[in-house]
Amino acid sequence: MPATIAVITGDIIASRRLGPAERLSAVLDHSLARLASRFDAVSERYRGDGFQLVLPQAWQGVTAAVLLRAELIRHSRPRQRWDARLAIAIGHDDQWRNDSRIAEAGSAPFVASGQVLDALDGDHHLALRLTSGDSPCLALLMRHLDAMLDGWSPAAAEAIAEFLCHAESQQALATRLGISQPAVHKRLRTAHWPLLQETLSYLERRLKEESEAP
Repeated sequence: MPATIAVITGDIIASRRLGPAERLSAVLDHSLARLASRFDAVSERYRGDGFQLVLPQAWQGVTAAVLLRAELIRHSRPRQRWDARLAIAIGHDDQWRNDSRIAEAGSAPFVASGQVLDALDGDHHLALRLTSGDSPCLALLMRHLDAMLDGWSPAAAEAIAEFLCHAESQQALATRLGISQPAVHKRLRTAHWPLLQETLSYLERRLKEESEAP
């Protein structure tokens, strides 16, 4: 069966108006490294604010994108919102290995991910394409997910990021963040965590089916 990968292509929103640039760059590097560890992924930065991330388990692509945006938003500075436009493409690539160079890749998922990012307008920051064919239902679901993330505060994003990385109770998360359990509950409620969790679970199942298709 052909290998199926997820390719995430992205850039920082309005990066030229944000600062300090060194701090934002460091946060992006840290976030990509965290995702690489969490999803056994490979990432590469490009000059300026562009980057790509490749996941060998394609069904984790949307969850990884949500975590990346959560990591950026949580570190936003006062009166600045740090966020990214992300385009996810799911497709077959028999040649990809974790020691491959992203800059040299040119298979369908890489091409599609770049095309989707170029097509994103100013009001949309998250999109998904299956190289096997369009899925209007998935596209609509991604728009709902995008709108949910756009409403996150840094505090809500922090709670979501930690919850996605650690399977633990709200009390354990409160201890990790140094806040009370009711405060964690409030942050998760503000971020619509139950709905987000159900949405990501559905998308992971749907994309796993896509990955296993011949």
